[in-house]
Amino acid sequence: MISGPYAHSFATVGRSNLKSPTVADRRYNCWLNRFAWLTCIATLLLICSGGMVTSKGVGLAVPDWPTTFGYNMFLFPVSKWVGGILFEHTHRLIASAVGFLTIILTIWIWRGESRHWVRNLGVIALAGVIFQGILGGLRVTMLKDEIGIFHACIAQAFLALLVVIALVTSKFWRRLSNAVVDTKNIGSITTLAIAITLAIYIQLALGSTMRHEHRDLAILDFPTANGAWIPDTSATTLANINAWRDGQGFSDVTAFQIWLQMTHRFLALLIAAAVIAFAPRLWTGARQVPALKRLWMLWIAFLFVQLTLGAWTIWSNKAADIATAHVAVGAIMLSFGVSISAICWRISQVGTGRARQPVAPEIVSGRARPPVAPLLP
Repeated sequence: MISGPYAHSFATVGRSNLKSPTVADRRYNCWLNRFAWLTCIATLLLICSGGMVTSKGVGLAVPDWPTTFGYNMFLFPVSKWVGGILFEHTHRLIASAVGFLTIILTIWIWRGESRHWVRNLGVIALAGVIFQGILGGLRVTMLKDEIGIFHACIAQAFLALLVVIALVTSKFWRRLSNAVVDTKNIGSITTLAIAITLAIYIQLALGSTMRHEHRDLAILDFPTANGAWIPDTSATTLANINAWRDGQGFSDVTAFQIWLQMTHRFLALLIAAAVIAFAPRLWTGARQVPALKRLWMLWIAFLFVQLTLGAWTIWSNKAADIATAHVAVGAIMLSFGVSISAICWRISQVGTGRARQPVAPEIVSGRARPPVAPLLP
């Protein structure tokens, strides 16, 4: 678990030189950083819970909000937590927990963090979790799938923001001020990392739209699509496809839904190619920061897991546990992309002279390589 590995790795970089200016920096608060990572973990759990609710189609198992069948949600009898109610009510409770954690995190940042821009991130996180909670309630009361799509997209963006907060409050972040890299290369590396991360976010948004747009899979086979590499969505073919689907008990599908899934597949291939192609640029342009290389290796490992889960989701006819795992790993992929992009941006600021914090020299010389463990389980 990360509360743990990833957060501890960033917090303990360069422990061998405890007299360095960064280690002695009073502005660093290890418990604040650990709490930030804890909030990230809770948010990932919330995304998994929401994914399970959507996969099982039980988002309206509890028809009222903010109450639960007229009860205060925190006093709803456990004996009534059955069927779809269990998943929806649990999702609400986890969401409440994330809200409370975010409130504490924001207050802690404002009391213990001297950097104004980090304080602003805390305020944005607080506003985001409030907005997200309202969206979740409106999804129930207004019965709008569009709100569900937006709710899912905001959840991923909120997790990304929390990852940034956890990263910038780490000791590792401060030590990056001493990284020496080729400023020409790091600029292009940063741009590529941000582009890949944005593509992953768009991919997650497409996945969310697919999950809320259609009750069943629009395409039931993989790697082909309705028996062809490029699906035929003419009116005649679509009528034949829907006639077959009706006979199998599946809901009808539209051309838009088919091409939405095809776009999701094509973008997955582009992201995979980009993540793989990112390696040589990283190896040559940021070799002085071993943490980036290790993050990339974890990034590509999760990429292959995600591609497998994507195929498995189709082969299993969107089994709830597989589809939810696909959502969770997508969130992890986004978190790694955000981390790599933020680190590259930080180094680029150092290269242009915009970061002035003194740090210990061991991170540059390579005598103490910062260990990095997985961001999430």
